[in-house]
Order: sequence, then structure tokens, then C-alpha cells
Amino acid sequence: MVVSNMFVVGAAGLNTGDILFQLVMFLILLVLLRKFAWGPLMGIMKEREDHIANEIASAEKQNAEAKKLMEEQQQAIKEARQEVQALMESARKSAEDKKEEIMVTARAEANRLKEAAKKEIEQEKEQAVAALREQVASLSVLIASKVIEKELSEQDQEKLINEYIQEVGDAR
Repeated sequence: MVVSNMFVVGAAGLNTGDILFQLVMFLILLVLLRKFAWGPLMGIMKEREDHIANEIASAEKQNAEAKKLMEEQQQAIKEARQEVQALMESARKSAEDKKEEIMVTARAEANRLKEAAKKEIEQEKEQAVAALREQVASLSVLIASKVIEKELSEQDQEKLINEYIQEVGDAR
């Protein structure tokens, strides 16, 4: 027993040769696993980790861009609302100014027409007075010529005046 197992301590004792053999085999197995299993597996895990990190970074970047775009859009909407409000206020003011301008123009035109009508009435009145003077003058001449032609009594003169007045009234 001593020759085949140098490290054997006894039948019930510790078998160091088997332990050493198993230890060497375990170390070889670890080296092989490290070279052929752990290396590629760790490489795949590292690639997967990098891919996930890139995806997260890309998502965060897109999220930041989306927030920026949303803020720009909200600002654009706010500016558009302000422009619309300003345009509405400008239109309202313009309409008020136009209304006031039309009112002033209408008042001026009404005053002008009123003055023109007063002048026309005054001219018509002057023409009527002039025409009346002419008629009175012609009637006076006519009456005077009739009076001269005949000597009339007071009754005849009154009758004659009334006839001429009635003729003038009928002529109008």
C-alpha cells in the first residue's frame, strides 16, 4: 500500500492524492470556464449593459427634446394668443375711431345741409318778398291808373281793391 499511494495515510484516513487530483482538475475546470464561458458571457453581459445604458441615454435625450419642444409650442401658443388679443384690440380701436370719424362727418354734413337749407329758405323768402313787391307795385300802378281813369266813390274803391286782391289770390 505504500508504493501505489504515497499520500495515502490509511484506509480510513485522508486520501491526499485524490484531493490533489480533484484540486488540479477543479483549477483546470476554472481556467477553462473562465476562458470559454465566463469571458464570452461577461462580454455579452457588458454589451447588453452598454446597449441598455445607450437606450436609457437616448430615451432621456428624446424626453428632454420633447420637453423643450413642448415648452416652445406653449410659448408659441402664448405669443399667438397675445397677437390675437392685440389684433382684436387694434380692430376694436380702429372700429371706434372709424365710428367717431363717421359721426363727426355726419354731424358736419347735417350742419352743412341745415345751413344750406337756411340759405335756400332765406333766398326763397327774399325772392318771394321781391315778387310780392313787384306785384304790389304793379297792383298799385294798376289801381292808380284805374283810379285816375275814373273817379270812384269810396264804395267803388273798396270794391275795386277787393276784386284786385281776389285776382291776385286766384293768380297764386
